[in-house]
Amino acid sequence: MRPDRIIVGEIRDEAALDMLQAMNTGHDGSMTTAHSNSPRDTLARVETMALMAGMELPVRAIREQISSAIYLVIHQERLRDGTRKVVNITEVSGMEGDVITMTDLFLFEQTGYDDGKVMGRLRPTGLRPKFIDKIEASGIHLPASIFGIGDRRRY
Repeated sequence: MRPDRIIVGEIRDEAALDMLQAMNTGHDGSMTTAHSNSPRDTLARVETMALMAGMELPVRAIREQISSAIYLVIHQERLRDGTRKVVNITEVSGMEGDVITMTDLFLFEQTGYDDGKVMGRLRPTGLRPKFIDKIEASGIHLPASIFGIGDRRRY
């Protein structure tokens, strides 16, 4: 069995290390969920869970595994009206020193309320993801306007 990708419903323990290792060994496109309060918190929680595996790996090694395995964090929140909406699409862009760097690609912009419901939309920040070449290599061609490039209304 040689799956192209692995989909795990949720990680919440030392299985995070297994997931990172699988993602770093040829299973591009794999995905999982993790509970967190923000995209940055997601990476911190994955790091903590990977450290729970007891492999005595240095924190930097875990962070390098995370930064090379994870391309995107899609963060969803429960808003004041009780609905859940995607509020961040954030790229994991690499490492600077011991810090994993991240770039927001899309952010939720709340425009108001309508009949008690939060109204808004996901707005591009005007930045293209660094992994766009991998997307295009798979035959998917996205116009720059999707990322707000050339759009004067971006952030």
